[in-house]
Amino acid sequence: MPTRTYGAQSMVAPLRRVMVRPPDAAFGSAEAHRWHYTATPHLATARAEHAAFVGVLAAAGAEVLVHDEPLADHADAIFCHDPVLVTDRGAILLRMGKALRRGEEEAIGRALERAGVPVCYRLHGSALAEAGDCLWLDERTLCVGLGFRTNLEGVRQLREALGPEVTVLPVELPYFTGPDACLHLMSLISLVDRDLAVVHQPLLPVPFWQLLIERGLQLLDVPAAEFATMATNVLALAPRHCLMLEGNPGTAELLRKAGCAVETYVGAEISWKAEGGPTCLARPALRAGGRGDWAAGPAIRAGGGGGAAAPA
Repeated sequence: MPTRTYGAQSMVAPLRRVMVRPPDAAFGSAEAHRWHYTATPHLATARAEHAAFVGVLAAAGAEVLVHDEPLADHADAIFCHDPVLVTDRGAILLRMGKALRRGEEEAIGRALERAGVPVCYRLHGSALAEAGDCLWLDERTLCVGLGFRTNLEGVRQLREALGPEVTVLPVELPYFTGPDACLHLMSLISLVDRDLAVVHQPLLPVPFWQLLIERGLQLLDVPAAEFATMATNVLALAPRHCLMLEGNPGTAELLRKAGCAVETYVGAEISWKAEGGPTCLARPALRAGGRGDWAAGPAIRAGGGGGAAAPA
């Protein structure tokens, strides 16, 4: 069987290939009120933080693909997790629920194609879906949050794209602070192993909570104060090896007590101001443990618009 170069139908299998997008001029000049940031990011500091973040991914054994195709007036494009799902069939280009982000989908699709990941489906028409609402419980079960960023037509088209071998389960999300804020399903839960997750239990829909318990997941409920600082946004580099935003010590301690190796990164500019954590900053293209594996060791190479191979 040939070596696989794409397929990420897991949240926790070892990360082998991952796409990132360095902070650019659009990010550094973002108007806070327009983009729902707490303040305009400082670009030089943001670039340094992002480079350190990328270093953690590479040190964990992932090949880092850099998407740097110019995208004017797309500050949120740094959060390259959201416009696309990478499946065993290829990339599914989504259709962003946040209108300001439209156009990111095709750009990251081109970057993935240059990296050897084919596009197999494009959401279209009235469908809306963002990958922050898409949580793989296992390789054949995708939970999809229904809220302000993802709608029922998006769910229907995801079912069509994934085919009968994948079960797609809608999860209704709460109103919380309204349509201008970003509440994804993955704002409430991150898997760090097949049977372990960090959650913000008060906002979990009851049927979804019951499903998690029936599946045998241990739920680590983050301290209430740390939900506001994105403690539930945790990127699994491998089972029980995870990366989280610095400044959430209570959640980090819960993870360590559960047997996890916890790494942190500084994200004053790339995360705190722009309200996106480590899962948002990374688009897994290949996780081990599916149909085949990726044999390459740590490396960083360009997968975007032909610019530098690493963030400047």
